[in-house]
Amino acid sequence: MSTIDLTGKVAVVTGSGRGLGLAYAQALAAAGASVVVNDVDEAVAEHAVKSIEEAGGKAVAEAVAVGTTEAADRLVARAVAEFGRLDIMVTNAGVLRDKVLWKMTDDDFDTVIGVHLKGTFTCARAAAVRMREQGEGGRLILVGSPAGQRGNFGQTNYAAAKAGIAAMTRTWSMELARAGITVNAIVPVAATAMTETIPVFAPYVEAMRRGEALPDFLRKGEGFGSAEDCAALIPFLASAAAADVTGQCIGIGGDKLALWSHPQETSVAYADGGWSPETIADVWHTSVGSEPQTVGIPAPKIPEA
Repeated sequence: MSTIDLTGKVAVVTGSGRGLGLAYAQALAAAGASVVVNDVDEAVAEHAVKSIEEAGGKAVAEAVAVGTTEAADRLVARAVAEFGRLDIMVTNAGVLRDKVLWKMTDDDFDTVIGVHLKGTFTCARAAAVRMREQGEGGRLILVGSPAGQRGNFGQTNYAAAKAGIAAMTRTWSMELARAGITVNAIVPVAATAMTETIPVFAPYVEAMRRGEALPDFLRKGEGFGSAEDCAALIPFLASAAAADVTGQCIGIGGDKLALWSHPQETSVAYADGGWSPETIADVWHTSVGSEPQTVGIPAPKIPEA
């Protein structure tokens, strides 16, 4: 059994003051990495640092709102100033502004795209520049979502951003391969402030907070558990054990680990000389359209009492 040892490595984890981000930062520190903890709230970031230090890890806080080039540069500069280098960038920061399409405002859309999509871009770019200068490779670990893989009702902005992150993962894995920098996206599912608002999950999240174990239909069937259940994937992807893993979208949650497929053609048809609207209509339902793709995140299957 291999030992994941990140001693001497330096990581930045955006949005790591609480929730999933905090679990990622703590897992990296437990594996030996020095961590720059980021949150918009300085007190929250400092509290996270304290939790890491009390467990024997090394961390510093950098309070800044992710999204701009200036914020990304600050995070990378802090890592270098405190620990001398940067090896791992985890782009976890995010916000939600959920509304259906006809009620979503420009600000709702721009805010979510700015933090999730542009924030991932600016932080990954700043990290890639530093890693290429160091010449020793590195790890970009981006945070996706099932919403970005399948869409989700009321989440135009969030789903679009997360789908873009999956596309950037694949693109950057090609662009950074020669520099020895791997790029992967994780697709976590966990009990967080967001998922506890979903009625079907709410009673189970509350039970988990009371120290009760989640049933197998959630931990295995839905891949749903705690933030800590998702954290193990981060040190793995940051380690030498994952040196050949790149360009992938990897799901984790509860007891479940999964590899998401990349979009690809599922059926094709051909017409000599090309297609007209009429010939497409003639064959659609008996050829390429005979088994349309599903959309949305499937509802949890709750066992009958």
